[in-house]
Amino acid sequence: MTLKDLGYNDSLESFRIENGLDAFEVGRVILEHKERYVVKTPKAEFDAELIGNLRFTAESRYDFPAVGDWVAFTEYDEGKGLIHKVFPRYSILERQAVGKSGQVQIIATNIDYGLIVQAVDRDFNLNRLERYLIICNASKVVPVIVLSKTDLISNDDLETILIQINNRIKDVKTITVSNLPNGYDALETFIDKGNTYCLLGSSGVGKSTLLNGLSGNELMKTAEISTSVNKGKHTTSHRELIVLNNGGVLIDNPGMREVGIADTTSGLEVTFDTILEFAEQCKFKDCTHEHENGCAVQEAIENGDINTEAFANFRKMEREKEHFESDALERKKKDKDLGKLIKNVQKQRRNTKY
Repeated sequence: MTLKDLGYNDSLESFRIENGLDAFEVGRVILEHKERYVVKTPKAEFDAELIGNLRFTAESRYDFPAVGDWVAFTEYDEGKGLIHKVFPRYSILERQAVGKSGQVQIIATNIDYGLIVQAVDRDFNLNRLERYLIICNASKVVPVIVLSKTDLISNDDLETILIQINNRIKDVKTITVSNLPNGYDALETFIDKGNTYCLLGSSGVGKSTLLNGLSGNELMKTAEISTSVNKGKHTTSHRELIVLNNGGVLIDNPGMREVGIADTTSGLEVTFDTILEFAEQCKFKDCTHEHENGCAVQEAIENGDINTEAFANFRKMEREKEHFESDALERKKKDKDLGKLIKNVQKQRRNTKY
């Protein structure tokens, strides 16, 4: 194994040289748990933590390592490491933190493809699928739809699902997998050496089974499928990076019960670009696309050029985006005010001391 097998590239090497990190070892974070990290190199894995300066100067969650990050570190004892530097990220896959308004949760970093897994027998949901597309598009991660458990439904039912996807979602690759012999061939062919893929999806959609199938080993234990809900009880409780036999790098994730979007960029616009293209043709620039005369969006819905359900989902997530951005700005202002307060207190203490 080499660093390139883990996803290392010329851009990262240039950063290492330009920043004088030649004396440090380079590795990739494959596991994270409460500011403890497992860093993988071609030769070994290290239980690592941050140096004090890196921890105390961190201003936000983005300053801490996450699964997928490249870091410069030193080995201070056998199997122990100290992280001195986090390399720049070319993508950050994130969602709104559960129960924390205006805050984000980093899912993984330096991802090339997001594998959005939905089980066709129970989990398939176009609205949720579009949520994952927004997360990927906002992070500049290429989304790929993976339909799992296709052996549990008929060919006609599968064809119906594929038609539904094609009618509502454009230009996104869809791959089907099953637990039958050769059921993973299409996905295995898609995965290339050196690229990093992240599994996204709800609990019980077959992500752990999929990972085991791709690796050829039982890396993740799965329980028997529940007869009541047709869901396997998988045991993934953390994010972990795994190098597959063919050289691809795969990040497994716990199932997501909530998929809140944390989109302050263009994820929504990219996902629903057709709606926005029609919106530009509206008679009024401030058109709400509800009841105005000359609304190109409503006309497109009536003509069947825009899917009614997709438009309803777009409006719902548009409101969510506006709410998240408002909460994020309010939180940023509070953090700024708190920072000023702390600096003033420190200044007063210094003046009192002297």
